[in-house]
Amino acid sequence: MKRIPLVLTAAVLAFSLSACGTSKQTQPPAQQPSQQPATETPATEKPATETPSTTPSGSYDAATAETTFKNTCSACHGQTLEGAVGPNLQKIGSELSKEQILAILEKGKGAMPPGLVKGKDAENIAAWLADKK
Repeated sequence: MKRIPLVLTAAVLAFSLSACGTSKQTQPPAQQPSQQPATETPATEKPATETPSTTPSGSYDAATAETTFKNTCSACHGQTLEGAVGPNLQKIGSELSKEQILAILEKGKGAMPPGLVKGKDAENIAAWLADKK
């Protein structure tokens, strides 16, 4: 008789946890740009076949940086960099250099944990954000 409440509690817990993290909206993997039909691509969005940008912040792939940002950072910083739990990043390049942004990505700052984005992805996002002025 003592097993019934235990089994019932385990079943409720398993059911509750299985609902966590499920979403009807799927996102593409971080390494691949999103696949959208050509007729629905907004005029302001850069095509995925664009060559890497060369700017004062260095060379980077804007489409990959934006996709990685949306998959990894937008929950705290917003889909359009407007800020939410994390700070607004729309003009972060006028405040911080690529190297400073990269250091924050690697070491964390405030509530932001270190190492959410690593390696080439971190360098790509840092250069992309450094151009946001």
